[in-house]
Amino acid sequence: MTSYLADGAAGEPVLNVTIFVAIVAVTLFVVYRVSSRNTTTADYYAAGSAFSGLQNGVALSGDYLSAASFLGIAGAIAVQGYDGFLFSIGFLVAWLIPLLLIAERVRNTGRFTMGDVVAFRMRQRPVRAAAANATLVISAFYMLAQMAGAGTLVALLLDVHTSGGQALVIAVVGLIMIFYVLVGGMKGTTWVQIIKATLLLTCVIMMSVFILGKFGFSLSSLLERAVQGNTLGEQILDPGARYGKTGTTKLDFVSLALALVLGTGALPHVLMRFYTVPDAYQARRSVVSATWAMVLFYLSTLIIGYGASAIVGSREIVTAPGGENSAAPLLAYAIGGTVLLAVIAAIAFTTILAVVAGLTLTASASFAHDVYANVMKHGRPAPGTEVRVARLTALVVGGLSIIGGILALGQNVASLVALAFAVAASANLPTILYTLFWRRFNTTGTLYSMYGGLTICLVLIIFSPVFSGAPTSIIKGVDFHLFPLSNPGIVSIPLSFLLGVIGTLRGKDEPDPARSDELEVRSITGIRAS
Repeated sequence: MTSYLADGAAGEPVLNVTIFVAIVAVTLFVVYRVSSRNTTTADYYAAGSAFSGLQNGVALSGDYLSAASFLGIAGAIAVQGYDGFLFSIGFLVAWLIPLLLIAERVRNTGRFTMGDVVAFRMRQRPVRAAAANATLVISAFYMLAQMAGAGTLVALLLDVHTSGGQALVIAVVGLIMIFYVLVGGMKGTTWVQIIKATLLLTCVIMMSVFILGKFGFSLSSLLERAVQGNTLGEQILDPGARYGKTGTTKLDFVSLALALVLGTGALPHVLMRFYTVPDAYQARRSVVSATWAMVLFYLSTLIIGYGASAIVGSREIVTAPGGENSAAPLLAYAIGGTVLLAVIAAIAFTTILAVVAGLTLTASASFAHDVYANVMKHGRPAPGTEVRVARLTALVVGGLSIIGGILALGQNVASLVALAFAVAASANLPTILYTLFWRRFNTTGTLYSMYGGLTICLVLIIFSPVFSGAPTSIIKGVDFHLFPLSNPGIVSIPLSFLLGVIGTLRGKDEPDPARSDELEVRSITGIRAS
């Protein structure tokens, strides 16, 4: 492994690119085949609500199992052990909130975006504008993580170590993603997610079986070897390697857990996927199917992470291009050579493409549907203009994601995604829950909660070690951090709930009883749901 690292590139760059191009070609063909059916706004935004619960569940897991899950979590487990697996636990447990509280009610209440739900019984223009702003910010954070993962793979697999070379490949990834969105809409993006999720699940399960086989299918033997291969030794088997050293790191763990568990039910691209099924029953089936898929995946990341520590070694992982994010590719090379590495690389690239495509579609749909159609055009846009605006917005969002990905190179993608979860839980979750379950909640409370939670969360992130003051900060060489935690969820989420209450009590606008009754009946029964 030492000679491999010294050589720079992982395996054969030509083979890596060939398999990646082959998978991308298949997905592009699928997108092109279904693109002719994007004839209406409902087709472009929600795929005509034509997918079954099982299909949408696989696509939902594809949306959720991003580069953060495949690269970031495996790397975090390989280097930090037990504390890295906490990401997996948080991401998985988080699905209880959509399953029990949100999925069916959101499907019954809205049509295309989260703004349809939170503005249902409020003043449309200010609330939809707030929902669109929150969606754009959350999507931006999420896309930063995916593009950073793309840069990691570029450096590791194609022997491209210059910033200019990595930027070029990130741009290519971004352009392919934009094509998915512009041509395929939600239907094309969903099929890409289904293909990608199937490949990813198959790959990680096979890798896990192979790794366990190397250790006689004995988890104890695997863990013993992982301890030997990790610089932390037996610390990787117990809590505290990362989050238990000081009081601050313990508090950071609690904050991270809150963000992960509460953020999933407020992610705009997850909520938007509930509209691709015909009814609330299929929406619930989607969540159940996605949860089982993710149980298999996150259990596999435990094996892959400790397997990377055992077979590759944490020192080699940390010093490789991409740092922690390189654990899964390095392990693939160690156990399967250039062919398996090329397959892993191609699937990881496809993962990034598919997730960013879903985020771009969500961001562009939110702007076009909530801001353009309902705020600027008062709900009466000219035929065809809304989809056209959505496609133009996708171009802008895609360009910005490319720039952001270049700036975020070198960051642990799981940590970056955790920030997106914190923003979602702060800006969106209180508003969604209050709208669905609190009849007195009003427009003022909505604006206080969304803008207040969003602002507090962003300010804390900017003045945290994520941006400055730490070796892994985005901005190097300066230190203006004032907030000690890397994830602000423990502060911003409760404050957002509190601001919703304060705004409701201070607001002079009275809720409409008729609209409240309609929302309650529709969200529970699905009567008059589109």
